[in-house]
Amino acid sequence: MPIDDQHHATDLARAREVLGAAGAAGLERRPWQHPGQPASDADLVRFAAWSARTPDTAPEVLAAGLRLLASARAEFDQIEAGLLFAARGAGMTWPQIADALDLGSAQAAQQRLNRVLARVGHPASES
Repeated sequence: MPIDDQHHATDLARAREVLGAAGAAGLERRPWQHPGQPASDADLVRFAAWSARTPDTAPEVLAAGLRLLASARAEFDQIEAGLLFAARGAGMTWPQIADALDLGSAQAAQQRLNRVLARVGHPASES
């Protein structure tokens, strides 16, 4: 692993530890999580934002939440790609998907999938 990647991974792990120590370790397990699986970065970011409701929230907690934002966005991109593929697999048409996403056209929905796939590192869809 290149040094920059090691530093990045260490920073993310440290942010997760800070949020865990601030109370996120006590978050309830989601029904889709395996026993013992840690909270997602998206849940940790939500925890940091929720913690900010009080003025005495430690800046380290807020910084940890900010540090995990990019990782949480990547999680949501993966979820969105999965939902879009599931929708197509379930027989939804591109116009139906566009309507569900509040997009103006089937083409816009297809373009959205292609953008999401590009962000998660997959080649564009041909569907």
